[in-house]
Formats: sequence, C-alpha cells, structure tokens
Amino acid sequence: MARIFYSFALIIISPLIVFYLYILRGKKNQGYRAHFKERFGFVSKSLFTVKTKPLVFHCASVGEVLAATPLIKALQKAHPNLNILITCNTPTGREQILSQFKNTVACSYLPIDFPFATARFLKRIKPQVLCILETELWPNLMAISHKKNIPVLVINARLSEKSQQGYQKIAKLTHIIMRSITVLASHNKTDAKRFIELGLETSKSHVTGSIKFDITPSEEQLAKVLNLKQLYSNNERFVWVAGSTHPVEHELVLSAHQELLKKQPNALLIIAPRHPEQFDKVAELLTQSPLSFSRRSQNNYNNEQVLLADTLGELQYLYGAANVSFIGGSLIRRGGHNPLESAAFSVGVITGPHTYNFDHVYPELTKLKGAVVVDSNDELAKQLITFSQNTKACQTLGIKAAQCVTKNQGAIQKTLTIINQYLEPKP
Repeated sequence: MARIFYSFALIIISPLIVFYLYILRGKKNQGYRAHFKERFGFVSKSLFTVKTKPLVFHCASVGEVLAATPLIKALQKAHPNLNILITCNTPTGREQILSQFKNTVACSYLPIDFPFATARFLKRIKPQVLCILETELWPNLMAISHKKNIPVLVINARLSEKSQQGYQKIAKLTHIIMRSITVLASHNKTDAKRFIELGLETSKSHVTGSIKFDITPSEEQLAKVLNLKQLYSNNERFVWVAGSTHPVEHELVLSAHQELLKKQPNALLIIAPRHPEQFDKVAELLTQSPLSFSRRSQNNYNNEQVLLADTLGELQYLYGAANVSFIGGSLIRRGGHNPLESAAFSVGVITGPHTYNFDHVYPELTKLKGAVVVDSNDELAKQLITFSQNTKACQTLGIKAAQCVTKNQGAIQKTLTIINQYLEPKP
C-alpha cells in the first residue's frame, strides 16, 4: 500500500517533474532535453546488441561515476565479455561515462521512478544484476527488480544520521526498500548498523570500506599532471585549485585569492565550478573583479591570476598540478565533495566545515593530517598564505593525504567478490 501511495504521488506531480527537468534544467543545460524518452524507460534497443543480459550500474552523477570507474574497469578486466550498462541522472554524469569508458559500455538515463517507466526499462534490458552506488534507493526500481528476481546490490553504501531519520519518517516505504536489497556493502560498521535499524536483514549486510579510496593514478594520468604543472606552474609559483565550487562560494574563493595575492603576487587560482551552467557566471564575476583571468577551454593562458576551469573531466588532473586544493561545497551548507581525487595525487586538502556528504572520508583524512578545516574565507586566505610561505608544511599535508588514501584501499576487491557471486554463468 505504501508503494501505491508513493507511485500515485509521483504521477500527480509528474507535470512538475517534467517541467523542472525539461524546461528549467533544460534551459540551463540542453543536455537535460536530450535522450528525454529514457526518463520514461524508452531506452534504445541498439544498446543491447550483445545477447548476454547486462549488468546495470546506477551512478547518480559525476561524483558517483568517478568513484565507480575503477571498480567497473576492474570488473571489465576480470570479465572481458560482460555486457555493462551504466545509468545516471544528469548530463554531466552521462558525459563522464562516455569520457571514462568510450564505447566499452552502454549508457542511458535511469527512468524516473514511475512504476510503468521502471517496469518498461527492466523489461527492455532484462538485467542480470542491478548495482546501485551509494544511496540512490528508488522504491519502484528496487521493488520491481526484486519481484523479477533480479539481484539488487547496493554498493559503497553510506547513510548519515540525518538521512536515517528521513527514512524512519516513511517507515513502511523504507521497509519495502530494505526488503528489496539482496546485498548491501557499506563503508563502515556505523553505516551498516543504520541500515539494519531501518529493517535490513543483518545477513545481507557487509562492510567493505569505501571504493573512493581505491584511486591509483596511472602513468597516463601522471603524464597529464606533469604537462599541466609545466604549463601553469613550472615550480615557480604557488598554485591552488578551488574545485567543485557553488554560488556564493565562488565569491568567497575569489576574495580569499585577492588576500593571498597581497602576500604572493605571483599566485595562481584555478577555479572549477561544480556545474557547467556556472562557468559563464563565474566568468562574469571575474570580469567585474580586479583579477586577470583566462578560460581553460580557450587554451590562451598567459600568466593571469586566475584560470577558470570551464572544461569537463579534467578536475583530478588540475588538482594534481596544484600545491594545495580547496574542495568546494564546504564553506556553504552543501555537504562538501570528494577530497580523495586531490589526495591521490599527493595534494593536500583545505575544506570548509560542511562536509557531511563525506563523513566516511573527512574524519580519517583530518585525523591523519591530510586535510585542514577552515570556517570562513578569511581563514581560507590565512591558510593559503601559510602554505605559500611554508613549502615543507604544504608538501607534508599532501604526503599525509596520499598516505590516508593508501591506508584505506581494498574496497574494490571486496566489492568484486560480492558482485561475482551474482553474475550469471557464461553461456
């Protein structure tokens, strides 16, 4: 009955959902209007020319795609003939899938969780396994998959105390979700305990750690970083990256950089807004400021004070080219973003206080002294000045950050072991 009410409510507000995605988001980013039929389960049959049933990975957006990439590539290496479909919710997520995997996987949007759309999607693709990254727990998707005897694996699962309280408010619907899970692989015992308290059977719970720690830069990636260092630094200037910044935060970051320039006139800020629709808005902010800047997309850098990173798929390399990074979404109440892309390249992290989206990462990273926390743009500026004047302290922060990544690796292999148990035998 709970799922019936949920589905009915979704159908009632469906005009608003369509208006939001196609009109509002589509106006800012045309990618939301492309492939729109997929939002209703009309996935192209050309995606499934391979006869074997696909393994479906659902990654909400860019962050989840990047986190899942090493896992999926390890799976491809272990099972070269495995048919894989990666679904997402956003155009940027889709672009990241294409960038990371080219034509080695199929790609589509996950349908909106209408029962008819989800049923159509599952009927068309007939997945052998559904792997959901983190907490994208859609009731109809999971319940219908469970009814069709499709294993539902929730991997790299995390659940904050606040999210747990939210699920407790819809207990009957939450019970359906928990009952539909075949296996849940969580970051730690605390996350596992919260899922069990929501109704997950203890026997279905496994603690594997976070796959986000399983980042090892390849030779190709290190070569890209070296090229960027030669282009933007050449070891002659202090470079910091402000990655995944949001509105309001953009201004705070630019203010901190102006303070840094008073002490280090040659310093360079590379600012990478979280969403592409913010690129031009940040360019406008820079135009109105006293700061000189160039855009990465125009490839015309000439020792400006700021580089606007208005390209996709390059952030981890830009982190690697910096002396230190600031991870956005943290000076404002957005919960922060992934600091491990920076840490993996031995670049230390500065963060604001709001990091609840990465409660499974930041406590360990700060404990091992690979990250420092600042409460304001004034503190951010002071910390940047300190690191620019103390090269050894800045390098040590980066070394400790990389050590934290290495210490917590191993989740991918544990997760692969779980997935392998549910793959159908080769024909």
